[in-house]
Amino acid sequence: MASGKTDEAKGRVKEAAGALTGDKKLKNEGKADQAAGRIKKAAKKVQKKAEEVIDDVKDALS
Repeated sequence: MASGKTDEAKGRVKEAAGALTGDKKLKNEGKADQAAGRIKKAAKKVQKKAEEVIDDVKDALS
């Protein structure tokens, strides 16, 4: 699975290619890829924070 940064970069390339060629579908796919990349990055941050909280709770209970 591609990382969020990879999806964002791929999306920027697709969007630019679509804009240059007048291909609205490709341009929209690029925008969607960028959005997916941002969502993946946000989800990763939430996951890391949840893991930190779990570790803190475990430490507090020890």
